Amino acid sequence: MICAALKRDGYTFLEAPNGRDALDLMRGEHPDVVVLDLMMPVLSGWDVLRERMSDAELRRIPVIIVSANRDPEVAHAVSQGICAFLPKPFDIGALSALVRSCMPPPPPPPVTAPAAPPAPAC
Repeated sequence: MICAALKRDGYTFLEAPNGRDALDLMRGEHPDVVVLDLMMPVLSGWDVLRERMSDAELRRIPVIIVSANRDPEVAHAVSQGICAFLPKPFDIGALSALVRSCMPPPPPPPVTAPAAPPAPAC
């Protein structure tokens, strides 16, 4: 469902079947945003978040948590640098809006030097 919605909105995405693969993709591909479920095999979403917090490069990647878990720990995770929390079940339009809001701004266009004035005529 998440992949179909992101594809429909024109995003390029990668999917990881577990937390370990998610971390490997984050390190290797440097995505603009990560949509992370807390309930994943091998390494849970919580484990991914802990590793993310200990790695300066990974901390730069915005994370949106999607989970049916509504424990107070989720609010704590949001206060620790998570871009957003989206409770399951969720509206796919809400996910799209959060992905847009968490995306880093595009880089500014390159600055070009002004053209040199023409040489004076003799």
